[in-house]
Amino acid sequence: MNFELPSDLKEYISKLDTFINTTILPLQHKDDNNRFFDHRREPSRTQWDNGGLPTHDWEVLLTQARKLADEAGFYRFPIPKKYGGLEHPSANLWMCALRYHMASHPVYGGGVSLANDLQNEHSVIGNFPDFLMLYHWGNEKQKDELIPARLAGEFRMTFGLTEIHHGSDATHMDTRAKATKLANGATGYSITGNKKWQTGAHSATHFLVFARTSGENGSPKGITAFIVPRETPGVIIKSYEYTLNMPTDHATILFDDVQVPASAVLGPLDNGLAIAQTFTHENRIRQAASSCGAAQFCIDRSVAYARERIVFGKPLSANQAIQWPLVELSTQAEMLRLLILRTANEMDDIQRRYKGNAAMPPWIAIEKQLGHKISMCNYYANRLATQAADNAIQVHGGNGYSRHQPFEHIWRHFRRYRITEGSEEVQMRKVAGYLFGYKSTGLNDKKDNSKL
Repeated sequence: MNFELPSDLKEYISKLDTFINTTILPLQHKDDNNRFFDHRREPSRTQWDNGGLPTHDWEVLLTQARKLADEAGFYRFPIPKKYGGLEHPSANLWMCALRYHMASHPVYGGGVSLANDLQNEHSVIGNFPDFLMLYHWGNEKQKDELIPARLAGEFRMTFGLTEIHHGSDATHMDTRAKATKLANGATGYSITGNKKWQTGAHSATHFLVFARTSGENGSPKGITAFIVPRETPGVIIKSYEYTLNMPTDHATILFDDVQVPASAVLGPLDNGLAIAQTFTHENRIRQAASSCGAAQFCIDRSVAYARERIVFGKPLSANQAIQWPLVELSTQAEMLRLLILRTANEMDDIQRRYKGNAAMPPWIAIEKQLGHKISMCNYYANRLATQAADNAIQVHGGNGYSRHQPFEHIWRHFRRYRITEGSEEVQMRKVAGYLFGYKSTGLNDKKDNSKL
């Protein structure tokens, strides 16, 4: 058993570092662009007089960085070769290693840099959850039209599952879609309801809206996904919610008799929740890698500061009160890093074995066999990131509390992930299901599971 990263992955990381240091960081340091990353970052990024939305200059800078990364061949790494990606057979392992590396890097780590600013999921290595939904569930017309537009930045779609009165209980929702006759006489749907925390709504061209089309509350069947153009009559952006970390791009959206054609349906009618499973596990394991990397960044910075800071005539690091919390955090971070990489490697193995299996798509097989491990990685990494940031603030004292250090920003940002991507409690509930036998991977059942 080899715990080393593959040599070709190490080489890729080296090339990525070179690109970031020679292209991205010079852009970050150009003119006054550092105002978005130093102690002025929050006011520089936020339109306080316009609903707390991101500033134009901030988003232009992020677009520039993504364009440079795309031209250099890094940005589309995880997507198929047909669309300019690498389509690596070990994509999950590589993505986790890359996300961990960028978040833990001593120069541009912590998730507060133009290379990898995690407040709004910006990175020179793209994630593309919306791409996956279109790629796996779109019909040929949708894929031909929307995927090229997505990659060109002309199609931007939010993900509409959470509602004002419903969050983790995804099978309970107020939004309804009823079959209706449209003005042109064709059959379509009328959508009425609401969605909340619609990230990116301020710049979206479309909203992916999940609505109940049949069945009763609590049933996973009867929910359908619709691609709704932003300018459709009846779509109302009610508000943008101010959050712990600003700027905001999280909207509450109302749908009042929003009429769309049947062609707006994405994926199977009445089985739309399956679409969410397409990217959930990839998102969660990659987020775990970023959180673990950010935790390591905070640990490393704290150790370095404690060694150089002199208090009462000796280094701060001589105090066990400083040493022991960092020992605990360092131990946890290293164990977690190994679990994340192993789980990602197992995900790649399942994807290779179940590729093209219509009866058991790879994301379903991953849920059955690895869902609990991915939840372990995700909930614990997000908690660890906030603990490490909090400890870094304490070690750095007044300097840590100030915005001249990145730790308060890291704490405020990563605190979000203990709620999003499946709350900490939901993730732990899934792990408990496997631990106490309420769920099964199917691997040890007495019946033949060779096809599971």
